[in-house]
Amino acid sequence: MEGLTWKPPKYRQQEKLPFVPLEDEIDQLINSCGRTMSIFLQGLKETGADPGELLQVEWTDINETARKVTINQPVKRHNPRILTVSKNWIERLKLLPTESTRIFRAKMSSMVTSFYTQRKRRAREFKNPRLLKLTFTSIRHWKATMEYHRTKDILHVKQLLGHKRIGSTMVYIDIERALYGDHEDDAFVSRCTRSDKGARALIDAGFQYVCTTPNETMLFRKRK
Repeated sequence: MEGLTWKPPKYRQQEKLPFVPLEDEIDQLINSCGRTMSIFLQGLKETGADPGELLQVEWTDINETARKVTINQPVKRHNPRILTVSKNWIERLKLLPTESTRIFRAKMSSMVTSFYTQRKRRAREFKNPRLLKLTFTSIRHWKATMEYHRTKDILHVKQLLGHKRIGSTMVYIDIERALYGDHEDDAFVSRCTRSDKGARALIDAGFQYVCTTPNETMLFRKRK
């Protein structure tokens, strides 16, 4: 309107890898935070959902029998998706009040403030300053890295995270390689069985089927 001109400055974003916490550090917070925060953190760990997505999950999005959670209100242009959770998390949800349509009634700002307060206290209690770097999104980064490490299937990780573009997911290949390198065997414990009952017990304990040997022994493995 004024006939003015403006030359916008050029900005180049500096790329860096996200902070990925250890599973023990995530579990420390899950086991020591308050009830609602603990359940929220466990949900982030099991689903890999964006914190904004999990906060919007409603009771009607939970399929207790199938142990499924439907992400129907994705953020950041993510895809909606259905994710599998543990029976333990489903049972813990029953400890929360059900007056609201949403499982977690608080606003994100309140959840973040509460988390930072509890995180600071736990970092001092456990004498672990790394906990101060752990955020809600850090747990999503951990889940994505572990899923790629477990499956080596980047398309599976893309679907889990709800990414529209594979380029957004490729970073977890670099993170996994940096964390594990050539020591993949050190990250797993193995078990074997020849019976269906033994196989079911291992699967219930979180072991993943690998293969069956010529002598009909079934091999399983689980990340340490």
